[in-house]
Amino acid sequence: MFPLESVVVPGMLLPLHVFEPRYRALVKDCLGEAGELGVVLIERGSEVGGGDERSSVGTIARILRAEELDDGRWAVIAAGERRLRVARWLDDAPYPRAEIEEWPDDPPGPDDQAAFATAAALLRRLLAAKAELDEVAPPPTIELTDDPVLGSYQILAVAPIGPFDRQALLSAAGPTERLALIDRVLGEELQVLEARLGGALG
Repeated sequence: MFPLESVVVPGMLLPLHVFEPRYRALVKDCLGEAGELGVVLIERGSEVGGGDERSSVGTIARILRAEELDDGRWAVIAAGERRLRVARWLDDAPYPRAEIEEWPDDPPGPDDQAAFATAAALLRRLLAAKAELDEVAPPPTIELTDDPVLGSYQILAVAPIGPFDRQALLSAAGPTERLALIDRVLGEELQVLEARLGGALG
C-alpha cells in the first residue's frame, strides 16, 4: 500500500518519486510480483515517516514504468485501474500493507447518461472560470468519454477540487451517486469562482 496526500482514481496517471527506503523496497517487491500497488489518501499526517491516518477506500494502480536511479531512488509511472476497500490494515513491516477487496462500481442507472452530460458541461464551465482567473487548470475543451462510469472518474481526475472532495466522490457507490455528488461539489466551486470573477470585473 502506498498512502499519499492526494487521491488517485481509475484511469488517472500517477507519477511517483520514491526516496524512502521502505517504499524503495515496496517498488521492488511490486515489480517482482503483479506490478500493482494500492493507493489511499492520508487523511491526517504526512507521507514521510509513518504514523498517518489513512482512508479505507482507494485505488489499485499498475506500475507502467519504473527506473531505479543511481542513488537508489525510483522514478515510477503508475496508472489507477480499479477501486479497493481496505478490510484490515497490517503492520507496516517493512512498508504499509493491508488486506483489501476490490470494489466495482454499481451499474449505471437509466438517467446516468443525461446526468453525465450535465456534469461534463458543469466541469467545462468551471475550467473556463479558472482560465479567466489565470489559474492553472486543464483547458475547458478537454475531451471526455461518453461512458458515464469512466467519465465520472475522468471528471474526478481533472476537476479543480480538494483531496477530501475527491475522496468523497471516489467513495460513492457508483455513477448515479457519484454524478449527483459531482453536480453539488462542482456547482459549489463554480459559485465561488463566479463570485471572484464578479469582484474582479467590478
